[in-house]
Amino acid sequence: MFENDEDTTTYRVVVNDEEQYSIWSAAREIPAGWREAGVTGTKDECLAHIDEVWTDMRPLSLRRAMAGDRAQ
Repeated sequence: MFENDEDTTTYRVVVNDEEQYSIWSAAREIPAGWREAGVTGTKDECLAHIDEVWTDMRPLSLRRAMAGDRAQ
C-alpha cells in the first residue's frame, strides 16, 4: 500500500447529448460526444454535483418518447 494514496487529480463534469453525466480528468481531452458541464474539482466534488443535478437517470431520448406517449 502507498503511504499517500490520496487522489489529487482535478476532474471535470461532462455530459453527453442524452444528458448522461460522467467525470473526466481535466488534464485529458474530452472524448467525442461529450461536452463540459461547467464544474471542475476533486472527484468527490464532481460526483456530488452529479448527484445533485442528475435526478432522472433515463436517457433524454427515452424521456422524450415517454412524454410523447402520455401526450396521446
